[in-house]
Parts: sequence; C-alpha cells; structure tokens
Amino acid sequence: MDYEKIERAAARRKRITSIVTYTLLTIWAIVVLFPFYWMVLTSVKSYASYNSEWIPQLYTLTPTLQNYHDAFTAVPLGGYFTNTIIFTVITTVLMLFVTVLAAFAFSRLQFRGRDLVFTVFLSLMMIPNELVVITNFVTITNLDLRNTFTGLILPSVTSVFYIYLLKENFSQIPNELYYAAKVDGTSDLKYLWKVMIPICKPTIITITILKVIECWNAYVWPRLITDDQAYFLVSNGIQEIRENGFGRENIPAMMAAVCVISAPLIVLFLIFRKKIMAGVSRGGVKG
Repeated sequence: MDYEKIERAAARRKRITSIVTYTLLTIWAIVVLFPFYWMVLTSVKSYASYNSEWIPQLYTLTPTLQNYHDAFTAVPLGGYFTNTIIFTVITTVLMLFVTVLAAFAFSRLQFRGRDLVFTVFLSLMMIPNELVVITNFVTITNLDLRNTFTGLILPSVTSVFYIYLLKENFSQIPNELYYAAKVDGTSDLKYLWKVMIPICKPTIITITILKVIECWNAYVWPRLITDDQAYFLVSNGIQEIRENGFGRENIPAMMAAVCVISAPLIVLFLIFRKKIMAGVSRGGVKG
C-alpha cells in the first residue's frame, strides 16, 4: 500500500514538473518567436494602415504584398542578393580551405613550437573585434582594395574559433589510423581527404553553415569598406531602403525586405539544425 502511495506521489510530481517545464518553454517560445511574427505581420500591412494605428494591432484584415514589391523596386535589392551570394560562396570556400589545413597541421603534424604557436593563435581571440576592424580597414585602404570583392572577402577567410573547433575534432581521431596510413605510404593530404574529413563531416558542415550565416549577416565591415552601391550586400540594403529608398521611413517595406533577406537563413537552419547541433557538441567533447 505504501509503495502505491509512493508511486502515485512520484507520478504526480513528475506530471507537475512536466506541466511547469512545458509551460515555461511555451512562454519562452512565444517571447522568442514574437519578433518574427511581428516582422511578418508588419510586412503585409499597408503603409497607410500601419501609420494609422495608434495602438499596434496583432493582426490585419487587409494584408497586402505591395511592400515586397516596393522593397525590390525602391533599391536594387536583387543586385544586393547577387553580391551577397558571391561574397558568401567565395568567403566560405576560402575559409574552409584555410581552416581544414590549419586544423590538420595543429592536430596531426609534429613540428617544433606547435603548441606554443597554437596558444598564441588562440590568444588572438582576446583581441577586441573593433581593433581588428580598424587594422583591417587601414590595410585594405592602403592596398587600394576598397569597393572591391577582394577587399570584402580577405579579412573573413580565417577564423580562430573555427580552426580551434575543427582542431579539437581532428584530435579525437585515433593516432593509430594515421600511423597505419603512413605505413601504407599514404601522404598527409590524402589521409586528410580520405580519412579525417569524412569522419569529421558533421563539424565541417556545421562550420560551413555558421560561416554562411555570418557572411549573410555581415554589416559593419561591408558598410565600412564599400560606399559604392554596386558592392552593397543585402544587409546594406535595409539601411539603403531606410535612407534613400522612399524619402520617408516606410517601416512595412523595410520589414518586407528583412523577411526576404532572412528567409534563406531560416530555411538553411531548419534543414541543417540537427547537423549544426551534432557538429558543435562533437567538436566540444574530448574522448
């Protein structure tokens, strides 16, 4: 009889805990997702109806897609998309090339001062981004690379964090595989391509996706290094719409542009969210 009471009490506590947990998660989900809902809602409100609301309304009875048309016609948003795709693809490919080779060198190759060099390399993460931006700006300007894709891309082709993440992942691969491959006459690059990259594919995919998101959202550096509209990215397009697109602050059109710009990243994350989580967790666990 006592066991039944204990089981009922335990089941009741478990049920109460579940209710509280899911209630808090629901509240948190609403808080997190509400800005996205408000962004989409505002993007389908007409300019007149948006400005006539003394109290913001959580719905609209007259949705319109005119704002999306205005967002693409007020400024060359399509051209900004093309520039962003070029910038993102080239930067991500170069970053992967540098990151994979650097991580392989630090994790597998033996050379004098390797650990010291890696420690110094990691210490670069302590330098404020503002200082890096200033030095990069001076360097790119002195090289006369402003308003060029080269100037946009060069400062973003390496990342200390991504090298560290992949290096830790590479270090988890048993050394016996490397020694066996060397006995068979396999070169380092072939071992990297045939063994290490396939094993660490989740982490490499994660790094790729995170870099794509980083490039797509880049704002400060492109805004600083380019003043020619021909090299603007989508992040600059929002500012361009606000400053020059309509002669007034058309918030619904700006929200429509934000929706269009955000959609590829949201879709990318939803498709690869499991790989992102798996790659990050695997890269941070030793053993």
